[in-house]
Amino acid sequence: MPPSPQPLVPSPGLLRRDPALAASALVLWLFVALFVAFPLLMLLGRVLFDNGTLSVAGLAKVLTDKNQVKAFWNSLLLALLVGIGGTILGFLFAFTAARARLPRRLLTAIDAAVLLPLVSPPFTTAIAIIFSFGPRGLITYELLGLKGVTVYGLTSTMFSEIFTYFPIAYLTLRPLLTAIDSNVEGMALSLGASRWRVFRTVTLPLTVPGLANAFLLLFAASLADFATPLILGGNQFPVLPTQAYLQITGLFDLRGGAALSFVLLFPALAVFVLQRYWVSRRFYVTVTGKGAGQTPFDSVAPWMRWTLLAACAFVAFVVVYFYALLLYASLVKALGANHDFTIAHYKAIFTDGWKAIRDTLVIAGFAMPLGGLYGIVMGYLVARKQFVGRRTLEITSMVNYALPGTIVGIAYLIAFNDPPVALTGTAFLIIACYVFRYGPTGIRATIALLAQIDKSLEEASQGLGAGSGTTFRRVTLPLILPAFFAGLGVVFIRSMTAISATIFLVSVSWTLITVKILDNMTELSLGPAAAYSVLVVAIVFVVIALIGRALHFFRAPGSARVTSLLGG
Repeated sequence: MPPSPQPLVPSPGLLRRDPALAASALVLWLFVALFVAFPLLMLLGRVLFDNGTLSVAGLAKVLTDKNQVKAFWNSLLLALLVGIGGTILGFLFAFTAARARLPRRLLTAIDAAVLLPLVSPPFTTAIAIIFSFGPRGLITYELLGLKGVTVYGLTSTMFSEIFTYFPIAYLTLRPLLTAIDSNVEGMALSLGASRWRVFRTVTLPLTVPGLANAFLLLFAASLADFATPLILGGNQFPVLPTQAYLQITGLFDLRGGAALSFVLLFPALAVFVLQRYWVSRRFYVTVTGKGAGQTPFDSVAPWMRWTLLAACAFVAFVVVYFYALLLYASLVKALGANHDFTIAHYKAIFTDGWKAIRDTLVIAGFAMPLGGLYGIVMGYLVARKQFVGRRTLEITSMVNYALPGTIVGIAYLIAFNDPPVALTGTAFLIIACYVFRYGPTGIRATIALLAQIDKSLEEASQGLGAGSGTTFRRVTLPLILPAFFAGLGVVFIRSMTAISATIFLVSVSWTLITVKILDNMTELSLGPAAAYSVLVVAIVFVVIALIGRALHFFRAPGSARVTSLLGG
């Protein structure tokens, strides 16, 4: 585990002596207040007040409506099933990667396949499931000859979300399993315990906090998912986010939609609090610095290694199949009806859909650097500086990240639809939504990196007369570049793939690729929807590769090049 950061000692008058710190803290507070706190307060005001009078009639109507209550319990049921299923699948992959001693190339191939869902729109697997198991699906109709098959409901929605979100559990659990000292398991084995008993009584208990954390992350992701239940759930399995969306777009009932999102607020915040609790616990300590270090340990028998590998290979194959099917569907006239190859779908998206492509790239292009900068500046201030409201600022900055996108989108729509801050329909509002919703990833990465950097480096710079701004630019920034680029990557990926919040913010002037995909799905234009999805995946892979190259370029020869390029 990384060493704990040294406690910050309050220093009276620090803001007065350090104008750069004062200005940075003030600007961040203004932006967080405007784009995080203000929308939520407006949402609560719309729910709890009617024409200036306190009234809970709208909320009571939601709580007593059988359809909405059913949607609420459906949301919790779906999130529970996805959390359990995705955590089990993620643990399977993480345990195989950490304990089965796979060849590096094979492990890299599995990683690449598993991470595909994270760099594509969240409803991409839903489209592939319809292509495979729908009424004219490649498997149900073409291969098995089944007719009149329905693919909509809880089961398909659950499996789609599990395949979409289990990589989150994998990324959470793999480093935890890797960090567990194999000597502990080896000693248990040497005392006569079977491999199964070692796993059951040693390995698994050590991963309990990580398993809980992964479950809560998946639970929250499913609870926030808007598009997959809209596509696969339909009228058979309504959930609260889709009901809130339909309440606003179908019935034009903004207060009703706000009330529905307010109900969703409680389980979302409960999950956020529990998730932070488990993260703070990290995992049980097995690496103490004593002894000779870890020794190789065969925690699985050879036959079990091949069994685990086969299971992971099957899941990876299913994921790759889904995306290969999307590519195929984008290149044929009509999957299930006419399989003649064509590029008509790509012509359509680059003509009729060119505006959405351009708008998405422009918005993502602005949101990416702003989100990365916001992440490292906020992370640096809350981790290294002491000022009034520092802890409150840190917690408030994480709120939009913790809440489901439907809540954030409706809150932004209510807050910025009317004067004095009328921003609805502008690119600026969509960019702000991305920055303050996904920028916190960079904040957490920056805080984690700073915890491993000795503060004496910055203190030496300030002792030589440099101000906070110069010290940050010349000393700290080169050391936390990985956090900056991590923030860039996450904000760009989400800017290209998110929909649950921004679907409420698009307009005739500015629209997004994900909205076009959803529109095509509702209009049963499946070929263009597949083409859009393939395009998004390709763009994201190219940009992430460029970000990786940029990080390598800046860090390759050491901090000297970084410092010189930053003006040192």
